[in-house]
Amino acid sequence: MTKELAGKVAIVTGAGRNIGRAIAQTLAEGGASIVVNARSNHAEAESVVREIETAGGKAIVHLGDVADAVAVQAMADAAVKRFGRIDILVNNAALRREKPFAEMSYAAWREILDVTLDGTFLCAKACLPALRQSGAGTIVNIGGLSAHTGAKNRAHIVTAKAGIIGLTRALAHDLADDGITVNCVVPGLIGTARPKDKPEPAHHLTHNTITGIRGRPEDVAATVRFLCGPGARYINGQAIHANGGAYLGA
Repeated sequence: MTKELAGKVAIVTGAGRNIGRAIAQTLAEGGASIVVNARSNHAEAESVVREIETAGGKAIVHLGDVADAVAVQAMADAAVKRFGRIDILVNNAALRREKPFAEMSYAAWREILDVTLDGTFLCAKACLPALRQSGAGTIVNIGGLSAHTGAKNRAHIVTAKAGIIGLTRALAHDLADDGITVNCVVPGLIGTARPKDKPEPAHHLTHNTITGIRGRPEDVAATVRFLCGPGARYINGQAIHANGGAYLGA
């Protein structure tokens, strides 16, 4: 692979583990300097930074809740202060819970939307001035297969991720004149590390890829890297599925 992202600066939210971690590492392999965001787990985020630096890249940790407008602005300011610019924003941070709708409180509903959907809005707003100055700014939002297929016990997540698709399309229109592309990568059936008390989502048991093979975080990261590179500047406002064809068999 070439260093097609050399000289660029990327913020990756929720980058301490799994898909976010893989995205941060893959963009760094492409030559980008990375702001590794995590909500509170400094050890995980620092581990990602060390891996990037060991491989010869540049990265910093910035802890902050993407649902907190003040924290998000501080993250954008830190990126510009440390690296001088922002060219890429990857909105990956999200919460995943399962609860029957009849038992779902409004607080539980809002918790998911605050992070997944409102967090994407806040990050895009905070990074917009720097992305405009980039000349080739890129926003990649991370969606979810269940936003397209629906899923039991995940009304809040399905709604938030469906909102991400709408926001992606709207921002593609609004930011086109600024030279900023906005796309969404839709992962599905990805093998990620999960706490022992949090089993695999139930909807994974009702879907499968058309090859029968589950994906890896690196598969999603590779799609994100392409969208951030010079070869993807003509792609805008799209939802690109990285789920082994699981959506076809839904």
